[in-house]
Amino acid sequence: MISTQGAQYAQQFLTTALSQRGPSALPYAEDAKWLIRQHLVSLVDAFPSLHPKVSHFVHNDGRSALLLQAEGTIPIDYQGAAYNLPASIWLHETYPRSPPAVFLTPTQSMLVKPNHPLVDRSGSVHSPYLRSWLFPSSNLVDLVRSLSHAFSLDPPLYSRQTPSANPTPSPSPNASPIPQQSPSPSPSRVFSSSSPYTRSSAEDPAEVYRRNAISKLRDMIHGDLSGLRKSLEVEMEGLFTTQAALKQREEELRKGLREMQDEKEGLEQQLQLVLMNTDVLEGWVRENEGRGRIGDVDVEDAFQPSDPLSRQMLQCTASDLAVEDVIYSLDKAAQEGSIPFEMYLKNVRTLSREQFFHRATGAKKKNDENNPSCSRKDCYIGHMHGTVRLHST
Repeated sequence: MISTQGAQYAQQFLTTALSQRGPSALPYAEDAKWLIRQHLVSLVDAFPSLHPKVSHFVHNDGRSALLLQAEGTIPIDYQGAAYNLPASIWLHETYPRSPPAVFLTPTQSMLVKPNHPLVDRSGSVHSPYLRSWLFPSSNLVDLVRSLSHAFSLDPPLYSRQTPSANPTPSPSPNASPIPQQSPSPSPSRVFSSSSPYTRSSAEDPAEVYRRNAISKLRDMIHGDLSGLRKSLEVEMEGLFTTQAALKQREEELRKGLREMQDEKEGLEQQLQLVLMNTDVLEGWVRENEGRGRIGDVDVEDAFQPSDPLSRQMLQCTASDLAVEDVIYSLDKAAQEGSIPFEMYLKNVRTLSREQFFHRATGAKKKNDENNPSCSRKDCYIGHMHGTVRLHST
């Protein structure tokens, strides 16, 4: 029941801590907060001696960050006796994709065992489980279990030796949270022994063989897991790359689909407009069908100018183009020798003068149309004896 209550308290605490915003927000990814809470709640449920808290962590480069940690003790069983090792588990900003940092926190009466294979002199833990950490299968419960098993085989902490006139045996397991070491007349005896305290009798060879076999088997398993981890990481990187490429292609397909839908809507609108215009033209054809043949219609009357100014511009343009055609025909005739060269020059001179007046009149009418507020000048074209006169008032 204590474990359940502790897990409920941890869940409430973590829900509040991970939902903070602003300066007090924890630096974890939003998609990882739920998994972080589940890992810590499961840890408290499995090991009630560890409880979560929020504290400042100083990195090796001097940066300080507000991180979650599980602080308490890790239970071990050494030589049939139960002990508790004080420890702190810090969850870095990239957790759970990267392993946590585990530190043993010995009290003033404790010392870290020199040359321990898993713990350095500063108390930092470097276990095979941490080295082979694999997201998302790795978790805190399995980490603490592996540490408890490893430390049960070789405890990393022992008590300081206190001078005493009458040496006494090691205290009972319940009297100390870590394995006690009996006084020894030789300091080398304290550090050279593989156990945390001096034993009075030699170890059983069968026990030593079993422990060595277990250690070798554990190393082989960790080696295999490390190789499997590397291969899985390579495979996961490939899958992540493929996933990113697929997401990019999905965005491109969605964008192309939206563009095609917009184009389809535009074409549908144009189709509706064409159908409407078709109906209008078909109605006009039905209304005017049988009114007269095309040969009965005068071409000159097919288009009527809207005002006198437009009529004069139309006449000037038609005369200009007609003179242009005549000059072109004279050029061809002169090249072929059909007319004398003197006659060609005389007619071209006359036609050029006439064409100039037509163009000048058309330009003037166009200027009057663009500037209706200017003074009005009436121009007319008179053909007298083959000449054109321009009169203005």
